[in-house]
Amino acid sequence: QVQLVESGGGLVQAGGSLRLSCAASGRTFNTYTMGWFRQAPGKAREFQANISPFGTPMKYADSVKGRFTISRDNAKNTLYLQMNSLKPEDTAVYYCAASLGRGSLQAHTYEYWGQGTQVTVSS
Repeated sequence: QVQLVESGGGLVQAGGSLRLSCAASGRTFNTYTMGWFRQAPGKAREFQANISPFGTPMKYADSVKGRFTISRDNAKNTLYLQMNSLKPEDTAVYYCAASLGRGSLQAHTYEYWGQGTQVTVSS
């Protein structure tokens, strides 16, 4: 089992940057495929990016490709999401998630979730 805690969210102007972190408990962080999702008010949870247990980025959502970068530091049990060129439509609660399997674009394939961190982008 793994527990996840996100941090790094906040208020930023359009065009700005934020770096989200997701700290994981437990010794087996490097066995999980990790993902980032977001959920805006009134909308479904939306896949953003995922990364293999070894640190290879696997997939980005088209809406963030070229602007967001997923990475992980297995020595620190931490997942990151570097977000650049932020837009007002990026405003959402961002969640990290862990999958014992391949971890697809579908939220139901991730077994563990953090509590989320709010990102607000002003125009």
